[in-house]
Amino acid sequence: MHILITGGAGFIGSHVVRHFVNVYPEYLITNLDSLSYAGNLENLKDVERKPNYRFVKGDITDRSCIESLFEEHRFDGVIHLAAESHVDRSIASPQQFVLTNVVGTVNLLDAARNCWSADYGGKRFYHISTDEVYGSLGNEGLFTEETPYDPHSPYSASKASSDHFVRAWHDTYGLPIVISNCSNNYGSYQFPEKLIPLFINNIRLKKPLPVYGKGENVRDWLWVIDHASAIDVIYHRGENGETYNIGGHNEWTNIDLIRLLCEIMDRKLGREPGESAALITYVTDRAGHDLRYAIDSSKLQRELGWQPSILFEEGLERTVEWYLGNQEWLEQVTSGAYREYYETMYR
Repeated sequence: MHILITGGAGFIGSHVVRHFVNVYPEYLITNLDSLSYAGNLENLKDVERKPNYRFVKGDITDRSCIESLFEEHRFDGVIHLAAESHVDRSIASPQQFVLTNVVGTVNLLDAARNCWSADYGGKRFYHISTDEVYGSLGNEGLFTEETPYDPHSPYSASKASSDHFVRAWHDTYGLPIVISNCSNNYGSYQFPEKLIPLFINNIRLKKPLPVYGKGENVRDWLWVIDHASAIDVIYHRGENGETYNIGGHNEWTNIDLIRLLCEIMDRKLGREPGESAALITYVTDRAGHDLRYAIDSSKLQRELGWQPSILFEEGLERTVEWYLGNQEWLEQVTSGAYREYYETMYR
């Protein structure tokens, strides 16, 4: 089997590529990534010389590039992760999110349909999405696969649109698809614009920790390695046309998560208790900031037997240890354009 994984040099994508390359040596895995600011081939140095791994630099918004790839390689499956994903960036530059997340997805759908139209047997287009398409929850309730879409940011609107196009290609053309919507991921190799690696790096450097509003927003956190295993299960055993929610059963307010992270960092760095928490700085809340996300992943557990393998506290400890043990990686990705972006967004 030859599988195309898009966005495979990014945070979640690199973990998915690593998982499939190592678990399925009989598969050929092609990683397509444009190597934008969040794409980093150093994330995959441990598998780059494996005989069943290939890398192609290309952009899903380049229709001719995508068509040529499918004509040349005749992929059996697609696992589509390539996306613009940072809400703050979507507020500043929404057009890029429409181009990548919507137009790029349609380019892939069309290329897959044209390649497989003679025989859909054994083929699969797997689209990875987000819980943010469902909007915001109050203090009670969980997102299920039947929750109506209600996106509130340019990012979530672009992902909701791409989800609808994937379903439309299934309903109109019979394309064999599955979709998953996941909660916030954390773990190694995450670009440090997202909360956990950003704050680990800032604590390390004794820089302010910018907390939106009062830090009362609630998120469900999923260890990225558990996400990769769920993607494996859904790709191989999910029902065509179905959606599966993937959650970590780990709801935390931002401020409680940050305080826990500060405690862990104080312990790991040999600092006095409370030293890192003193860096917390409250900043103006993000526009359209959803109050709470929480995923009900019981369908995935019940029908396909998947469940998270790790408690959040242990996963966060492992994550902190990884970033502290890979400070060279951190320093490389926090230079240049990222530093300019950081100053613009958080000054």
